[in-house]
Amino acid sequence: MDWNSHYPDYEVDLQASLDAPKPFIGLYIAAASLICTLAMVADTLSGFRSKKLWFPCKYFAINATSLTILAVTMKLTVDLTNMTGINDELATLSSLVLMSTAMSNSMTSLAPMDTKELLLNLTALAILVITIAVNVCMYNVEAFRYDRAVFLEKMVATFFMLLLLLVLCCSSLAIPTATIYIQSKYREMHKITRVEGGECRLTIDEMKLMIQRYWVMAETSSPQFELAGSVLSASSGLMCLFTALTLVEAHIRLHLWYMDYGDESNYKWSTIIILYIQSSGVVLGTIAPVSRWYFAARFKISELGRRSLRDQLKIERYWTLRLVEWRESSLRVQIRHRRCRKLLHDAKRLLLNICIKVQILVVRTSKLILFISAICGNAIFLFLNRNKILKRPDSQASDEGSDLSRYVLILEGKAEMPKKILRDICNEVNTLIQTGRKKQPKNLVKLLNMSENFKGVTKFDDNKEVPSLHSQEPPNCWSLPVVTLTRIAIALPNIPKDEFMELLSGVSEGLYFVKLIEKSVDGDGELTNIRNAGDAVWVGVELYHKWQDKDIQETCQNGRSYMQVLQELSDKAKKAIEDFKTGTEDYLMRNPLNWPVTVIAANSMYRITQTILLAHKDDDQATDEEVFERLSVMISEIFAACLTNLVHFIRFECHSNVIKERVKRVGQAAVVLGKSEEIIEILQHRELPNFCMDPAKATNIEEWRRAFMEADNENPLASISAVSSNETSIPQSIGEHVSIELGG
Repeated sequence: MDWNSHYPDYEVDLQASLDAPKPFIGLYIAAASLICTLAMVADTLSGFRSKKLWFPCKYFAINATSLTILAVTMKLTVDLTNMTGINDELATLSSLVLMSTAMSNSMTSLAPMDTKELLLNLTALAILVITIAVNVCMYNVEAFRYDRAVFLEKMVATFFMLLLLLVLCCSSLAIPTATIYIQSKYREMHKITRVEGGECRLTIDEMKLMIQRYWVMAETSSPQFELAGSVLSASSGLMCLFTALTLVEAHIRLHLWYMDYGDESNYKWSTIIILYIQSSGVVLGTIAPVSRWYFAARFKISELGRRSLRDQLKIERYWTLRLVEWRESSLRVQIRHRRCRKLLHDAKRLLLNICIKVQILVVRTSKLILFISAICGNAIFLFLNRNKILKRPDSQASDEGSDLSRYVLILEGKAEMPKKILRDICNEVNTLIQTGRKKQPKNLVKLLNMSENFKGVTKFDDNKEVPSLHSQEPPNCWSLPVVTLTRIAIALPNIPKDEFMELLSGVSEGLYFVKLIEKSVDGDGELTNIRNAGDAVWVGVELYHKWQDKDIQETCQNGRSYMQVLQELSDKAKKAIEDFKTGTEDYLMRNPLNWPVTVIAANSMYRITQTILLAHKDDDQATDEEVFERLSVMISEIFAACLTNLVHFIRFECHSNVIKERVKRVGQAAVVLGKSEEIIEILQHRELPNFCMDPAKATNIEEWRRAFMEADNENPLASISAVSSNETSIPQSIGEHVSIELGG
């Protein structure tokens, strides 16, 4: 049966029905293009805001997600159907240019990747780019006879897209070796910085200088920073500019030459949306790559006249080392026949020799482009400043910048970092310190001023008098006794609300620092359950005023003494522990480190309440407010002992062997220093025990308890039951630390 004879419009109707959903497919393409555009804009704004003019990739990177979105964005370039309108041609060209723009923007995202990630992501990118290039060439061959200018524009865009892919591949070959070189320089500089910092207690200014040094080292040792400042990154920025200019030229030419040309797009009205979004993406996305090229050329000006052209075009070893190692390595394929192995090895050497020559060609060409850019830029600057001496970017250097320039880590062959950029880097970390300074913990400072020593680390738990409810006791951490004592303090009757709310605020501010210190020293996670128990107690106390699901307000009923409240808390905690002991036979639960957090919290509550009850059994005349104040002082002393480790924490946080974590960790150290300046100044006037010189001991509350118990054989119960602050003795040296009676 001949459908065409019976239904002459069948093919037309079929094609119309097939083309009907294309405008909505166009919207899908526009949405993907918008996502790419917004991600590139976000990276650009982030770079300007932080004055990182190498524009690290934070939001738009080469990975599975971005490649999938780009594949959707490139739908028009692989559509070989009838697309002959002006907007069709422009939209196809804009897609090609947007692809080049996206590749140039995301180039620095390759730097933090390991070898496997580089191989997978670049393979996927290469498949996408080559597929697009093949489809465009196939379509252009057919369209050549209709509009040669369009053919030329698309071929230029395709050429630059393939060239950018080659540049990305060449960069990826140098990244692992360059990273090793920079890592080696970082380790050497870290040793120097550690020696210069010494092991003594640092002042605020000394810590600030230490953070600045490590911040410069962290920023300049970043793989993204190194790649963004390379000659290949500069050349990719220039290519991105050329492709963008190609799109601008096409916009002008097509709309001037074909003003009355009909638009026969299958995508209809959605083509306009795609065109506007992708063209905007090209314009906005070109800012970062072009800025990298411009500033690389600007910095290169400072080297003009210092090095010959031959030295400028010298190829450093890290560019080709990986390829040379592959060339000289043996084949991993097991082949018995010697002649076959020899042929394969020769073929591999030949292929890698070609790759090495291509790598050298690309790098040397990029160096030449950057050198020419610097010469042209220098001529322009001289012309604009013909009546005055040209000021080079590094001519105005502050003393601070001069002092920190030796901590800049750069690869061989790269231009020296201008002092202006170095000052911007230093200003960034100074801003972080200032940000922390604006958030000084006032309530914590007030709490710390209530004590003058660190004896609270022994007073909260009497190991001699309070019997254990289990064969083994879980170790203590800093936060658990603090939150337990806070829970007890606010459960005391007849305490004004403003007083216990002030205590809660001070403890909350102190726990911020305590948790940072605990997490940094508990690298193997041995005390995770103990710390989690403290977190669980604090959430209940701070947010819900509850402990073990019991409302604190119910405990604070009028007419009840603090001794009754303490006894009730102790009994409840004891019952929870005994129920756990009788209800579990799991071998793992015999280890206190594996106990549930509720049981660990109950054990802490039992021991602390029993210690306080024993201390006050002969002092039942103390008022609720006196007991509250004594507990507050005890909390203050524990905080003081823990926070003496802030200097250790800041020093520890500044250094990291993990490249990806360095900037984040040094930034956190800067904020912590800003927040804790007043705290550090308070604690620096207190004499520390000898063991505090060893960070491994100073960060462990059990070491503090052991040292004080060995140095001071006083009964801690007598200290806790001291009546008032008038009985506070003048600090006296016991060994190398101070001892002071706890007063109300």
